[in-house]
Amino acid sequence: MKTELVRIGNSRGIRIPKPFIEQCGLGERVELRVANDCLIISPERQPRQGWDEAFRASGHAAHDELLLEVAEPNEFDKKEWRW
Repeated sequence: MKTELVRIGNSRGIRIPKPFIEQCGLGERVELRVANDCLIISPERQPRQGWDEAFRASGHAAHDELLLEVAEPNEFDKKEWRW
């Protein structure tokens, strides 16, 4: 679809058709970024949005082990490291 840029003070704007807004899930605020000479408009996301779901999906931590406790000392640890 092609559309015209409209003047808004010293800036320019575009009108986004309602079906596009609904399809993309855009609300009152959006995020803008440029990638490969393209303007990308996406729904506003809150900081760390989705982290809770990702954390829960990663599984139970019962079998996690701390790598520093099981790693054998190397040459640096034996000769050069000083507290």
